[in-house]
Amino acid sequence: MRAKGKRILVVDDEPPIQRILRRTLSMSGYEVFVADSGKQAIEMVRLHQPDLILLDLCMPGEYDGLDVCVWARQSLRTPIIVLSAITEEKKKVRALDLGADDYLTKPFGTDELLARVRVCLRRANTAEVSLDHTPEILSSEDGYLYMDVARRQVRAGEQEVRLTPTEFELLRQLMLYAGKVLTHRSLLRAVWGPEYGEEADYLRVYVRQLRRKVEKEPSQPKYIQTEPGIGYVFRPQVEMRTL
Repeated sequence: MRAKGKRILVVDDEPPIQRILRRTLSMSGYEVFVADSGKQAIEMVRLHQPDLILLDLCMPGEYDGLDVCVWARQSLRTPIIVLSAITEEKKKVRALDLGADDYLTKPFGTDELLARVRVCLRRANTAEVSLDHTPEILSSEDGYLYMDVARRQVRAGEQEVRLTPTEFELLRQLMLYAGKVLTHRSLLRAVWGPEYGEEADYLRVYVRQLRRKVEKEPSQPKYIQTEPGIGYVFRPQVEMRTL
């Protein structure tokens, strides 16, 4: 994924962080815009149509980061990386539930930031591309969970489920290899890329969010099950067919 031509909107009200992010991203070849309030962020999204949004959750004024996330997800597929403080765990989880694609906890390193940006942009760039050698339809034996890979649609029961690109790819990997235990490392690398592999805690956050959206009883998951110390497995076996 080449940085050239990619536009990133930084939404943060702290000038020192604005400067660091602008300098870091600009030096890596990105075109950077900065908003210091939720209201300004919404206006700049309309004006500049960014390829990615770095979004601080605690913003002054009428709209905070969660409001911006809700607004963006109603009309855009633009990747959103949430920036949150350690004390904002509930807000971070809420933002992921509303459609954020990734998160970084402050303070964070510039290398980690750039890696997350690259992964999100790469995933967004390939989201509409058909996946070779992948069945177009994946479904659980009982028919409760249904994934149309080509149309990127997921149903749980009679309800269509809105998943972020990250959640969609995580579920696709689990369903594709249903019945097989996928290790933390293999899932991280398959979904996020080769830069990942040791972030088991990070993976747990996304599995928890995915369960909340697709399981009948998220606290007692039937489909996405944990293999302690190893990884995750999708049960029961899924049916796979090509249209």
